[in-house]
Amino acid sequence: MDKYKKLASNTLIFAIGTFSSKALSFLLMPFVTAMMSTGNYGAADLIQQTVNVLIPIVTLQVNSAALRFSLDKAADKRDVFTVGVRTTLAGFAVFALLSPFISKISINDFNLGEYILLIVVFVLVSGFRQLCQQFVRGSGYVKLFAIDGIIATATTLLFTILFLGPFKWGITGYVVAIIASDFCSIVFFALTAKLYRYVTPRLFTKGITGQMLKYCVPLIPTVILWWIINVSDRYMVTYFINSSANGLYTAASKIPNFVILFSQIFIDAWQLSAVDEYNAEDRSKFFTNVFRVYSGGVFAVASGLILTCQLITKILVADSFYSSWQFVPILIIATTYSCIVNFLASVYMAEKKSLMSLLTAMSGAVTNIVLNLVFIPKIGANGAAVATVCAFLVVFVTRGLNTRRYIKINFRLPIMLVETAVLITQSVLMLTLETGIRLYAFEAVLFALMLALNIKPLKELAQLVLTKFLKRGKTEGQENG
Repeated sequence: MDKYKKLASNTLIFAIGTFSSKALSFLLMPFVTAMMSTGNYGAADLIQQTVNVLIPIVTLQVNSAALRFSLDKAADKRDVFTVGVRTTLAGFAVFALLSPFISKISINDFNLGEYILLIVVFVLVSGFRQLCQQFVRGSGYVKLFAIDGIIATATTLLFTILFLGPFKWGITGYVVAIIASDFCSIVFFALTAKLYRYVTPRLFTKGITGQMLKYCVPLIPTVILWWIINVSDRYMVTYFINSSANGLYTAASKIPNFVILFSQIFIDAWQLSAVDEYNAEDRSKFFTNVFRVYSGGVFAVASGLILTCQLITKILVADSFYSSWQFVPILIIATTYSCIVNFLASVYMAEKKSLMSLLTAMSGAVTNIVLNLVFIPKIGANGAAVATVCAFLVVFVTRGLNTRRYIKINFRLPIMLVETAVLITQSVLMLTLETGIRLYAFEAVLFALMLALNIKPLKELAQLVLTKFLKRGKTEGQENG
């Protein structure tokens, strides 16, 4: 199959599962924000983000190694998955013993110790779900990966409505809904992909244990550094202001996830193609062409979101959360560059250069912490958003320069600078002008400019997807005939 068509095919398959699961966070926002106060919503988010940073530490980020090594055709997949299971269980045993120390942590009006049992269970279940997900994806079961996304969407929706609605469990219900959904996913993967066949009882795994740990251990600080860039601002907003302010900031961060939704659908498929085609002679051209289409789509989606951010916020959240829209435009710019940076991560993945991924992420994390300390006390929660934008820009520059050692991608920097200037101008206008016809007229013109800048890559993207759909429809018609 042509490499572009294969990428389009996998993208469409992942879109089925990813879109439903990512879209769920938007669909649930009106219900969740109606059932929880800004303070409780902020606290629930901190629990979830705490687990997100604990999982890579506890599991040694072995799920990333499970993905990368299961992609190697010569690797024994039984050994790969067995190493993943053993590493996850060993890490969890150590974490369970150390959990009483974590329970002593408190931030302003938020006490982590009240939810330590939830956190321990959350880490175990979600850690195993991530391992199963990545192994299944790397082993070629892309359709199962997509179906799991649909199942996870349905179960999360069901459990969240049940636990926050009739049961009225509040913060606990919000977290237990995620845990229950993740457990359902583990059962689904175990039964459909028959993962029990990939667990071997032998003590030694032909040296692959060392190879996998050498790859994934440097990713632990990398993931933590990404967490610092993406999430630490929520802890600092809670510290410098309070949980209610973090609740508003968290609600605002959900809307830029539309950009991540577009990005993640593609990145899941792109990682597979990046590894498959990395040794091809025309890989620089292939990476450049794909980046042009991908970045054009990301910037176009971001521009459209800034244009409509007030309306989307009005629809998605309860009235008490509406003021959160003021944080959205700057967060959208930050999210845009996070998506661009994620594309470059595929180079390190193909090269197995996890250490370079760590070093480039470190530059952004340091930038983020320093600027958070400067900006949040002076300009409030939007200071955290500005710090995040600066952090991702630093990572893009360092990673863009470094990856040229392995593959030369033409980033179209003059066009990217204009695109960035458009997003910044849209954000400034949205935050400074009074809502009305004049504001939206300016915003619409800038959105049209963004589309004009990306008309060619967007047209190529549409043609690629349309061709795939038409080909699939023709094939199905022939089969039915």
